[in-house]
Amino acid sequence: MNGPSKISGLTRAAGATVLHDGYMPGFGNDFETEALPGALPEGRNSPQKCAYGLYGEQLSGTAFTAPSHQNERTWCYRIRPSVKHSHRYEKIAMPHWQSAPNVDPDVISLGQYRWSPMPHGTVPLTWITGMRTMTTAGDVYTQVGMASHIYLVTESMHDEYFFSADSELLVVPQEGRLRFCTELGVIDLAPQEIVILPRGLLYRVELIDGPARGFVCENYGQKFDLPGRGPIGANCMANRRDFKTPVAAFEDRDAPSRVVIKWQGQFHQTRIDHSPLDVVAWHGNYCPVKYDLRTYCPIGAILFDHPDPSIFTVLTAPSGVEGTANIDFVLFRERWMTMEDTFRPPWYHKNVMSELMGNIYGEYDAKPDGFAPGGMSLHNMMIPHGPDNSAFEKATHSELKPVKLDNTMSFMFETRFPQHLTRFAAKAAPLQDDYIDCWDSLEKHFDGTPEGRWD
Repeated sequence: MNGPSKISGLTRAAGATVLHDGYMPGFGNDFETEALPGALPEGRNSPQKCAYGLYGEQLSGTAFTAPSHQNERTWCYRIRPSVKHSHRYEKIAMPHWQSAPNVDPDVISLGQYRWSPMPHGTVPLTWITGMRTMTTAGDVYTQVGMASHIYLVTESMHDEYFFSADSELLVVPQEGRLRFCTELGVIDLAPQEIVILPRGLLYRVELIDGPARGFVCENYGQKFDLPGRGPIGANCMANRRDFKTPVAAFEDRDAPSRVVIKWQGQFHQTRIDHSPLDVVAWHGNYCPVKYDLRTYCPIGAILFDHPDPSIFTVLTAPSGVEGTANIDFVLFRERWMTMEDTFRPPWYHKNVMSELMGNIYGEYDAKPDGFAPGGMSLHNMMIPHGPDNSAFEKATHSELKPVKLDNTMSFMFETRFPQHLTRFAAKAAPLQDDYIDCWDSLEKHFDGTPEGRWD
């Protein structure tokens, strides 16, 4: 193995088994990595004395008795055990970060909603203080459902760390790059990439360039996994090899620090005298992972009609009801449209699932106007929605030759639960009050003849 490298104040592993830039490839793999040679025990997890005077500690992401193919845990070898990272806790207020159930009697969640990009403002904001909850669904207490957020970050966290005991976080950047310095390694994240931060993982977030803005899906339930491909087979969609997990990195630094914890929808802080990012080596399968959305290989119709949007699912979090997700993360990226005699944009529909969309960049084909990069829309369960009039007219009268959808990348957080707007989303965020008007100009084409009236 080559010598360790330095990044963001952490000592990081390097070696022949590492993919470029300090990442290991694969999704759900059992990894092992050490920032100092010989720090990992051989053939056992809990030796009487760990090398370098380290402490052995297990981070469990599932119950101990979960089936082996679902069991997730990581063994960490750290300078101090995590219990040393927590003194007395005190509650703190975090009014803009909300959890379900959060039903405001003065807010109407029934309807079609769209928001313009959230401005950064002038107040300095970190990853914690810059989180703005838009919708909540389900129940954080019973660990079902989700929340959706916008993050606005204008400054790095200094001697400050965070973890959520409630949820894993799926982060979708839209503007600016972030660095996640975690207990298990360093992840640099840019727009058109995503990262999954597991429940209980402690980290610090730094700006690489800023300001930064993006979207977060907070998953209270079973963790994200790759969807089954069924008759599609072994390839395409999101491939396991394209996911990247960081190599070990650690800080051995004494400094007064603050740790913030989200637990049962409440926020607490504790004060410590050192950096808690002190895992020198680890092995296991419960770890953060990032993915480049540009490696997603979409699949679609090549003759007529088009499949349900679920064909574009990147990640899914199961609900326990077969075929019905707690959350699906769906990606609409560049792709070819080749279908004959087909209305090519998404069709008009009502759905038992609730759909929250965000625009990463470019133009979304069903809403060419008003759905700007950084913007969001919400179509709750059983609320009708579909293309606006200009998209309908274009799709109805265009010559149906092969067309490539370019300059487009949008996504959807889809859940089986109704999504409730927060007071911030309804009153403070840049809500487009005229969004519903985009369907007003849809015309009646029925005139009693099979041909209809198409002007």
